Amino acid sequence: MTAKRSGARSKRPPVQEPTSQPPLSRDVIVATAIELLDAQGVDGLTMRRLADRLGSGVMSLYWHVDKKEDVFDLALDSVLEYRGPPQLVESQDWRSDIVHVLEDWRASMLRHPWSAALLPRRALGPNTLSRLELLSKALSSAGVADTDLNVAIWSLWNYVMGATITRASFDVSDADRAAAQQRLQHLSERYPTIGRSRLLLDDDWDGAFRKGLGFLLDGLSPS
Repeated sequence: MTAKRSGARSKRPPVQEPTSQPPLSRDVIVATAIELLDAQGVDGLTMRRLADRLGSGVMSLYWHVDKKEDVFDLALDSVLEYRGPPQLVESQDWRSDIVHVLEDWRASMLRHPWSAALLPRRALGPNTLSRLELLSKALSSAGVADTDLNVAIWSLWNYVMGATITRASFDVSDADRAAAQQRLQHLSERYPTIGRSRLLLDDDWDGAFRKGLGFLLDGLSPS
């Protein structure tokens, strides 16, 4: 006699559709936020756009971050991480150490121009604080007194921020700069010094940053 088949069929587990999206995590959210900020700037980052870019729902993001401001803080601190040589703190060449840290800082902000706009108004994260700690140790080892350390740090901060913002926002073609310099030559009686130095044609941004930093460090060097 043939046994009767059960009316209930065995259930197979649903087949998972392959996806190109990585699993949602805080690190993935931050990396994607940086991509969005690079593409659209600070005003272009919304939780909706971030979720769309991640292929998820907006509410899914809030399992990993509390609010949009947290995304800004995490993205900013991520791009400002210093990956310099580990022996930096032990180095005896404090000027080279400081130049390296600050040139890296400036280069990081130029790669991500939105970071310069966010930095003055966001909470300082661990990577930013670590960078400032490195600078403070280098200055302290050079003999800068504790009473002058904050002034020295803020002077370097202001220099890097100013140089970065100026470079990022100075979008003038070579032809326009040459034309402006030519007009300046016709006004040489009014502006003789900057005309003679050919200020408007000087586009050595990296060289000017390093040389200006040297002037600043000369002033910070204990006599």
